[in-house]
Amino acid sequence: MTTRANNCRQIAERLTAPGKGILAADESISTMSSRLEGVGVAPTAENRRTYRELLATTTGLADGVSGIIFCDETLGQTFGDGRPFAEAVSELGILAGIKVDTGAKPCPGLPGETITEGLDGLPARLAHYAEIGATFAKWRAVLTIGDCTPTWGAIGANANALARYAAACQEAGLVPIVEPEVMMTGSHPITQCEQVTATVHAAVRQQLSLLNVDLAGIVLKPNMVIEGEDCPQQSTPAEVAEATVRVLRAWPADLAGVAFLSGGQAPERATANLEALQNHQTPWPLTFSFGRALVSPALAAWAGDQAHVADGQAALSVHVAANAAARRRATAQSA
Repeated sequence: MTTRANNCRQIAERLTAPGKGILAADESISTMSSRLEGVGVAPTAENRRTYRELLATTTGLADGVSGIIFCDETLGQTFGDGRPFAEAVSELGILAGIKVDTGAKPCPGLPGETITEGLDGLPARLAHYAEIGATFAKWRAVLTIGDCTPTWGAIGANANALARYAAACQEAGLVPIVEPEVMMTGSHPITQCEQVTATVHAAVRQQLSLLNVDLAGIVLKPNMVIEGEDCPQQSTPAEVAEATVRVLRAWPADLAGVAFLSGGQAPERATANLEALQNHQTPWPLTFSFGRALVSPALAAWAGDQAHVADGQAALSVHVAANAAARRRATAQSA
């Protein structure tokens, strides 16, 4: 095994360590600006920087968070004391990651579907990110359930892009977080989500294998198998967990771990579903890589007011602690 491959395996193991998850604070400039405006905060680079520093410096964050995913802008910024973000979070005991895709764009030939872009120049960008302290990366593919979607074309194109990204990451010594997200958008039942998610995962596994990606050096970041947000029948946490694990059983045992995205679920529901997942014995850890389910309460509590920084951090701490506790219960059960 090469040094880089071994390094990727070690980092992937740290990212999925018992009792910890990954914090996704990687919103694009436009998305983060929109969210700032939503709570009455001017969408400036400094306010985006301040908010990300608020998250990263939350007391005790490393107790429940193994890594933080940033966007390009944030990884190029510094803490208020002048330390680069990657260096500062590393000193706090947290791994720094970077979102490297450039977003989902309309896919030529497939009306209404998207392909995630960002492969052009990726090796050089990965080398730069590794040089400034990133240890892992993330790429998100987006697939939507509709009357005729996702099509085989969209599934295959996005699976290939995920695999090409993952292979490039491992060559650069960075752990790839592989995120094939089947969206909650729509009114579909949980059974349809399960079918589509299984099909998507099969395509991703095939493409990863074709490009010789080492599964022990990646972290899979899938959606939980759940009904569409407009479905009148809401699944219980036990039903979500059972359907999700059925899909995941097809993954080989050497996969480093699974870190679920929250996908627009309410924070409390995402935590309840994560806790239910811990009742299933799997060959790989089942942890979390939540974004909105962790950071939205913090943003609302802070709302750009320096006097409420502690309130924002307290809100983040509550939700991180709840999800980390679910992970720790799983560790205790398997001991």
